[in-house]
Amino acid sequence: MAPSEKPKAIAKLKSMYPLRATVDESYKKSVEAVAAGKPAVWAMANWWQGSAVLKAMDIEVVYPENYSAVCASTGVAPTYLERADSAGFPTHLCGYARTNYGYTHRMMRELNGQIPPEAPLGGMPKPILLLSSSMICDARYKWFQGLGRYLDAPVYNLEMSIPGVAEFFHEGMYENSVRLASENIRRLIVFVEQLVGRRLDRDRLAEVVDDMIEMHRVWYEVNELRKARPCPMHSRHFWACMPPALYLLGDMKQAIANYRDLYAEVQSLVQAGNGSIPEEKYRVGFAELPPWHSLGFFDALAERGWNFVMESWGYQPPIPIDSSDTKDPVEKIAKHAIQYNTGYYKYALDNDSQLGYFGYPYVHWAKEYKFDGMLLHPLVSCRSASTHLGYVRETLVKKLKVPSLWIEGDIVDLSLFDADDALRKAEAFEEIMDHYRDRRQNEEFDA
Repeated sequence: MAPSEKPKAIAKLKSMYPLRATVDESYKKSVEAVAAGKPAVWAMANWWQGSAVLKAMDIEVVYPENYSAVCASTGVAPTYLERADSAGFPTHLCGYARTNYGYTHRMMRELNGQIPPEAPLGGMPKPILLLSSSMICDARYKWFQGLGRYLDAPVYNLEMSIPGVAEFFHEGMYENSVRLASENIRRLIVFVEQLVGRRLDRDRLAEVVDDMIEMHRVWYEVNELRKARPCPMHSRHFWACMPPALYLLGDMKQAIANYRDLYAEVQSLVQAGNGSIPEEKYRVGFAELPPWHSLGFFDALAERGWNFVMESWGYQPPIPIDSSDTKDPVEKIAKHAIQYNTGYYKYALDNDSQLGYFGYPYVHWAKEYKFDGMLLHPLVSCRSASTHLGYVRETLVKKLKVPSLWIEGDIVDLSLFDADDALRKAEAFEEIMDHYRDRRQNEEFDA
């Protein structure tokens, strides 16, 4: 190391790199495959309802949400945001959607369907299908409908009924939810088979589903290790490692092996008593979606002793369940996706909360991971990742004496995030975390 260089505030995990490389390799593979005549699909993160089916059918799938984050982190997003604005899309629309609209406008209106030369990671090839989802927010299907301005491709919308916390435990509700989700997945299979003119290999689907469940089990166990003091894995590691699990990217058996390597490395850090930053002064949680354009902000906080130990419910794997008695792979997918949405419902019910997903998991994690504070990142362009944050802030301080720092921003639009001002607020927030830490100790709060 040169004398002028200083060590990174957040120690890198060696096993992180193969997982991060999977993202680059997946985009490159998709472009090459489409050039060779294979079909491509643009899909929303669908929490495996549709991704497992497309994976089993060997169809190339790219995810505009993930790609918009790539555009933000590489500095390319502003050019696409400007094109979306000039095309008349509202500036308060989802930042991911605006980036995708600008990208598609450039590809179809300016380049006659060719991938823009400045597009990072080789870009997204033109799709034959847009696979949307009604889960989480309305933009996730209205966005793809809006792409009809540019693309002559059908839109298929995946549906999943998610009951409320109390209703979920009514007699027969779980079974009905699984049945409805399974029926929706089977309809998708028929649609895609007709679209591409070939049948799904059911044995291959069963293999993909079993690999998916195992991958998520290992990934879940990796994050369980982060309860250790000091925490061995920072949120920046999590965000770098999560795409293969969330989007089923690359070779899944290789991904399982990579996640097992990650588990072994993180476990060795726990056993050695080593954390991801030099000195862990504050254990902090993060909600919900990160400012992809300004991840260096977390390095600045790490230098002050902030270790982000848990984050982003929407990106987490589900709590593992035993599905070995379920033989139908479609039903396994349904149960797995429902578990993602409802896995924290029992905790919420026991604590008289009706906000079972998005909001309540952070309250549960604050106890499990021993938060000193919470950084809440409400997004100007995303209601779904923001409206529950007031509940999180009020519940954490009321029930656990854990304070929260409120910093507005955006996932893609850098103009909506002031890193310098955020850092000043974070420095002042340290006194508040110290105060509430003393209160928890004096009042014997278990947090």
